[in-house]
Amino acid sequence: MNTFSDIFKKSFLEGFNSGDITTGRILVTLGVTAVLAAYIFIVYYTATKKTFYNKSFNISMALVAVITSAIILAMQSNLVISLGMVGALSIVRFRTAIKDPMDLMFLFWSISTGIICGANMYAIALLSSLVITIGLFLLELTPVGRAASLLIVSMEKPEKEEELLNAVKGFSRVCQVKSRNLSEGGMNLIVECKPAKGQELLVKVKEIEGVFGVSLMAHDGEVTV
Repeated sequence: MNTFSDIFKKSFLEGFNSGDITTGRILVTLGVTAVLAAYIFIVYYTATKKTFYNKSFNISMALVAVITSAIILAMQSNLVISLGMVGALSIVRFRTAIKDPMDLMFLFWSISTGIICGANMYAIALLSSLVITIGLFLLELTPVGRAASLLIVSMEKPEKEEELLNAVKGFSRVCQVKSRNLSEGGMNLIVECKPAKGQELLVKVKEIEGVFGVSLMAHDGEVTV
């Protein structure tokens, strides 16, 4: 007489029948995944070629989709293999830092495509890729504010700071002191601003008594509204 435990084990193991994974299914799955991986490759190149394009990351990302799809197929074929892969993948540590959040999005897109295709859900992978592409390029068209600049001033007289800030406010509605460094030779001041006429601002600040050095630098921080 079969107990509930025996019935559960039998039904659970039947879900990992290797006969369901045929050569034809493997070829179709890997082929569809490869096509979608190439599509992700092209989208990444198009979206990042104007900023910072990393070719090695793009190639690796496309191949990750195919590798993930193969792993999912192997995990479906045999219970022992699936448990072994879970244990093996759990000890993998990736030490390469992803600096751009956009790269993280593409990497997650590639991995999820491999998982979905490996689970034989090609329509979901295709439709999700189209939706992601449309959303990506539509959001890229969203207008954002202009990034602020950093005005670096070296002056002999710290008491001239108020006059300096008033001069900056005449060229920029954004005027915020980010750093003050006081020394025996005077004071170094860093001011965040968004001047419409940077050259004229530099000339105006240089005319202030005691200012012996001034420079205007762009930075890649958050956009100031």
